[in-house]
Amino acid sequence: MSGDDGRPGLRERKKQETRIALSWAAIRLVVERGLENVRVEDIAAEAGVAPRTFNNYFSSKGEAIAARHLERTRMIAQELRRRPASEPLWEAITSAVITQLAMGADYDDRRPDQQWQAGIRLMISEPSLQGEMLRASAIAENELAAAIAERTGTDVDHDLYPRLVAGAAGAAIRVAMDQWLRASPPVPVRPLIEDALGRLAAGLPEPRSS
Repeated sequence: MSGDDGRPGLRERKKQETRIALSWAAIRLVVERGLENVRVEDIAAEAGVAPRTFNNYFSSKGEAIAARHLERTRMIAQELRRRPASEPLWEAITSAVITQLAMGADYDDRRPDQQWQAGIRLMISEPSLQGEMLRASAIAENELAAAIAERTGTDVDHDLYPRLVAGAAGAAIRVAMDQWLRASPPVPVRPLIEDALGRLAAGLPEPRSS
């Protein structure tokens, strides 16, 4: 139930906090041990809840892991709605993405860790997880498209524009993240995100020949 100001009520916030804690616990353990070496009981214990609580939120380890990606994109959409109406769209999208990434411990620009990056890369290469990630990405893209439609006065169900922008932004973020995960030595993620979205904002011009 939401409060009078439209924000989630205490019960909903508690449920959301538990969901995030379980998803984050699943990611940490799988990165450290590998997907097959982590049980639902391990994830629940890491999050400080009973195994049945895990099953109330997620049907599988893969769904729990993918929930982190979905939640982040939902927060990006919420942040986009808070950006000033006068701000250019791509600038607002970039600011929303950077703001949410800065709040996440899994993409820490201050101390990129090669071992952590390698673990994330191995985790997302798991075939059993890829389907859940694709499903979460589709839902996340719809969330972002809805926020873009509100901002641009377009219809998410009938206009191509909001879905095109959401799809392009999602692709740019994925490419930047992939490059970040593969960088050796580790590099900060923020410049990669800004570069990718900046190229889209500029119309994705062809690179100049040297």
